[in-house]
Amino acid sequence: MEQLAFASATIVIGIFGCVLWFWGSNWLLDRALPPRGPNAARNIGRAARVRPWLFLGPALLVLAVYLVWPVVLSVWLSLHDASGQRFVGLGNWRWLIADDKFRESMRNNLLWLLIVPAASTLFGLIAASLTDRLRWGDLAKSLIFMPMAISFIGASVIWKFIYDFRGEGQAQIGLLNAVVEGLGGAPQTWLTLSPWNNLMLMAVLIWIQTGFAMVILSAALRGIPEETVEAAVLDGASPLQIFFKIKVPQIWGTIAVVWTTITILVLKVFDIVLAMTNGQWGTQVLANLMFDWMFRGNDTGRASAVALVIMLLVTPIMIWNIRTARREGM
Repeated sequence: MEQLAFASATIVIGIFGCVLWFWGSNWLLDRALPPRGPNAARNIGRAARVRPWLFLGPALLVLAVYLVWPVVLSVWLSLHDASGQRFVGLGNWRWLIADDKFRESMRNNLLWLLIVPAASTLFGLIAASLTDRLRWGDLAKSLIFMPMAISFIGASVIWKFIYDFRGEGQAQIGLLNAVVEGLGGAPQTWLTLSPWNNLMLMAVLIWIQTGFAMVILSAALRGIPEETVEAAVLDGASPLQIFFKIKVPQIWGTIAVVWTTITILVLKVFDIVLAMTNGQWGTQVLANLMFDWMFRGNDTGRASAVALVIMLLVTPIMIWNIRTARREGM
C-alpha cells in the first residue's frame, strides 16, 4: 500500500505540476509581453517565439538530465578505475578488447542480431498476410500479439518452464522434455547445451516481437493500393508473385523500420538472459555483462566501458531508423 500511495501521489503531483507550469508560465509571459497597448504587435511576435520554449523547456531539461548527463558521466567513469576515483586512461578499454567474456558477448549479440530481427519480421509478415485472409483474423492477431503484453521477465519464466529439466527418476514438468520423453528420447538440460541454448533464448524474444511486427506490417499491407493488386491479377500473376513482387516492394520501407526497431531492442537484450541463464553456459550478452560488472563486480569503470559499446552500436541504427521513418511519412 505504501508503494501504491507513493505512485499515486507521484502521478497526481506530476499532472498538477504540468498544468500549473503551463498555466503559470503563460500567465507570466502575457504579463511580461502584454498583447495590448501601443507595442501589442511587437509583443505578440515576441511571445509567439518564446511560448514554444515554455512547453519544450521541461522536456529538454529532463532529456539533458536523464540522457545527456549519463552519457557524459559514463565516458568519464570509463576512464577511471573501479571506484571512479583514479584516472586509468584507456585501461578499461584495453581490458575490454582482451576479455574473453566481452568477446563472447559480442559474438552472441551478433548472433542475436542476425537471427531475431530477421525471424521476427519474417514471421510477423507471414502472420499479417495470412490473418488478413481469415474470417477470424482479428482473433488470430489478438492471440499472436498477446505476448507483447507480457514483460520480458514474465516471458522468460514461462519459457523456463518449457525448457525445465528434472533429474533422473523425477517426472519431467518441462513441456519440451515431456515431448522428447514421450517420443522415446532422453530429457536434456536444454539451457546448458551450447550453442543451442542461445537459439532457445532467442525463441523467447521472437515469440514476443512477432506480434509487434505483425501489427505494423498488417497496417502497411492494408495501405497498398488495390489497383496494383488487381492489375497483377489481370496479368495472370500467382498469389506468391503478387505477394513477393507487388506487395513486399511497396512496404519495403516499413519492413526496414520494423527490422531496425527490433535490432535496437536486440542490442539491449538483458532481461531474458538474466532470468534464464544469467549469462552462463556461453550465453553472455553485452547488457548482462555490464550488469555483472556494475552490480556484482562493483566496477563502474568496466561497466561504463561496456555501456558505451552498447550505445555506439545502437546509435547508428537508431539514426538510420529515424531517417527511414521520416522518409516513409513524407
